[in-house]
Amino acid sequence: MTDAPTPPGSSQLPKPELHQRRRWGLPLIWLVPLVAALAAVVLVARTYLNSGPSISITFETAEGLEAGKTEVRYKDVVVGKVKQLLLSKDHKEVTVHVDLSNTASGVAVADTRFWVERPRVGIGGVSGISTLLSGAYIGVDIGASGEVQKAFKGLEKPPPVTHDQKGHRFVLHTTDAGSLAIGAPLYYRKMPVGSVVGSDLDPDGKGVTVQVFVSAPNDRFVTDNSRFWNASGVDIALGASGFKLDAQSLATVVAGGIAFASIDDNPDAAPAKENAEFQLYSDRTSALAPPDGPAFKVRMRFRQSTRGLSLGAPVDFQGITLGAVKSILLDFDKEHKDFYTDVVAELFPQRLGPAYNTLKHAGSSKELGVADMFKDMIDDGLRAQLRSGNVLTGQLYVGLDFLKPIKPFKPDAYSAELQIPTAPGSLQELQTQLQNIARKLDAVPFDEIGLNLRDTLKSANSLLKQMDKELMPEAKQTLSDARHSIESLNDSMLAPNAPLQLDARKTLEQLNRAAVSFRTLSDYLEQHPESLIRGKVPDPEPADSAGQK
Repeated sequence: MTDAPTPPGSSQLPKPELHQRRRWGLPLIWLVPLVAALAAVVLVARTYLNSGPSISITFETAEGLEAGKTEVRYKDVVVGKVKQLLLSKDHKEVTVHVDLSNTASGVAVADTRFWVERPRVGIGGVSGISTLLSGAYIGVDIGASGEVQKAFKGLEKPPPVTHDQKGHRFVLHTTDAGSLAIGAPLYYRKMPVGSVVGSDLDPDGKGVTVQVFVSAPNDRFVTDNSRFWNASGVDIALGASGFKLDAQSLATVVAGGIAFASIDDNPDAAPAKENAEFQLYSDRTSALAPPDGPAFKVRMRFRQSTRGLSLGAPVDFQGITLGAVKSILLDFDKEHKDFYTDVVAELFPQRLGPAYNTLKHAGSSKELGVADMFKDMIDDGLRAQLRSGNVLTGQLYVGLDFLKPIKPFKPDAYSAELQIPTAPGSLQELQTQLQNIARKLDAVPFDEIGLNLRDTLKSANSLLKQMDKELMPEAKQTLSDARHSIESLNDSMLAPNAPLQLDARKTLEQLNRAAVSFRTLSDYLEQHPESLIRGKVPDPEPADSAGQK
């Protein structure tokens, strides 16, 4: 195709060029995903910036825990949330994966402790009531270590003492924990000042170690002179002052408890150091008693029944408890072919008081050892006896006393402890006397006496029957005659006109006249005593009345 010819007279114009403009703008509809993507990036960035470390906690059970819902709290502040719950490979534990918040990064340290806070009812009280409505959560006790840790072993119960509590821990040693439990209260002057935070059996199995925590500022009252005792249950005592009942509180009766006091009450005494060790006594009396000093072991051999004697039974001397029984062992004597009981006891000689120092220097300027002191006392007649401590329960105790006459004593050469000779106790002597009486009663021929008594009774019965037949009629006649005689005598003597009464009346009248005459004579002699020599002076004749005229 050819170009059209240009008309004549027209100017030569350039040929127009067409250029298509590219449009790079996006439709408005694309703004929505762009904004969403931007928001997602912002959320991811914020989540990353606000997220903390992820940790794992191992529990025995996942009771009350839910992934994505259960929170991790420290002092009721949320510091994380459970992300995932996994069962361990051996199916014995549950691993809980927790995402901590960025502000709680300091929680993941080596000595931090975790536990599941859920409702609990125990002897010490009720805890976790708030979780009935809000659900269980994981509690945290943040440690003070600087070592970062990601895996933790969770506690099944809340710790009795958290790291932020101020106070001191102390260690108590005892032979028997009794009814003490973790959380049991600790008292000072019957005011709660702490609690029991742990108890473990000693490695040798011969004792128990109890850990207690005393909160500040009351921990200053624990000094080196403090004494701790088991205040569990009720302390009942019956003494000369009457009946006494003592208990720290109702909680100690149910869950047990410990009390302490200082023996000097010095206000300037320095507080005890952290983890200071003390002895835990069984009761208040033992704890506050004067110092016992070193213990001294003795052995006593009893050739009698020790029924009623138990471990811990007191060893008494003149009313003072010197120690207690530690072991009771039965043994056999090949030489005498009989059994005996070896009783080992721990004595505290310093409980003798001033007498202890006197005995150590008795008879010598040189101070005697404890063994030599007891040997001198044994030579003077010291003997051990089993005595009844309670008639109702039959409990026995060991009494030490000086007995006379002194019997020779030869201790065994193989015994490592000092041997104290024994003597029969009052109870054994009473039993021996009763046995002797029983033997004598057994020797009495009660059967023969019974037969003879029966024959005698038969003879007496026959005699009485014979007397009833033969003697009773005559006895009745004799009694009748006697009655008649008494009646006749009564008529003769007691009747109003009886001759005996008449004669007696006349006799009395004559005696009366004689008495009057005697009284007249005595009056005359009183007036005329010379008549005893000259005789009676004749009475003057009466004067003639005519002559007087």
